[in-house]
Amino acid sequence: MTLTDLPVDATDETAPALQLSPPVNLRDLGGVPVVGGTVREGFAIRADDLSIVTPEAADALVERGLRAVVDLRSADEVGITGRGPLGTRSTVTYHHVPFMASIAQAADSAAEDTDGTPAAEMLDQSRFGRMYLRMYEGAAPQVVTALAIMAHSPGAVAFHCAAGQDRTGVLAASLLLALGAEDDDIVADYARTGRNSAAIMARIAPVMQPLMSRYGYDLDEGARAALRTEFSPEPMRELLAALAERHDGDRLAPLRAAGLTDGLIARLRERALAHDGAAGAA
Repeated sequence: MTLTDLPVDATDETAPALQLSPPVNLRDLGGVPVVGGTVREGFAIRADDLSIVTPEAADALVERGLRAVVDLRSADEVGITGRGPLGTRSTVTYHHVPFMASIAQAADSAAEDTDGTPAAEMLDQSRFGRMYLRMYEGAAPQVVTALAIMAHSPGAVAFHCAAGQDRTGVLAASLLLALGAEDDDIVADYARTGRNSAAIMARIAPVMQPLMSRYGYDLDEGARAALRTEFSPEPMRELLAALAERHDGDRLAPLRAAGLTDGLIARLRERALAHDGAAGAA
């Protein structure tokens, strides 16, 4: 089934024929230990691209209590796919909170971290730690906006980028830091994406390959290189260590400077923590 109802520039010969498919890197953050208990199910869901899900997958999320989607993708990505089937659900609010201006910016940033080496090295996931640090600090206002949506939504909030790995991983780490999770638990959640790497690449390639090609990068080459090595938890460890070192142990400092208040953290904890007898979305 093609996404014929979504805004694709018909004059753009590189625009892909988009296909709807179920997400392959979606998980509820319920059960992650935090200060005072564990994150409850039905509070926060992280995912790969939700703009190309099937109507059936969209309906299942709504039935599970989904009430808001936070789309972390860039404007050029959204311009290809639009909001997707969830954008037509009247009970679900949509929030576009891009963590970067464009895919070109991400590619240039990654190239800086790999000393300008070819795309195969540029897309080496094990080397993304510095990119995550720049994202956390540079997109701190967007991170706080996303956390505020989670704090005040009447139901479950799903947040996603393309793969559900990098931008989504930084936001998941930010949320868990705010809730007081231990480093090992934040890293463990991040590393769970590794088992889905091949399926993620297959799912997002029809959108990302033409988009990357516009900026001179070969996603296929990079994807093959990335899949030759085991998914590494080190980028997340590097992010957490760098934040502690750069901000005198207060890894939330960039977010506090961007508007994260004690009141917002308290509201997040009220919404997020599992309580005896609690069920479903608050």
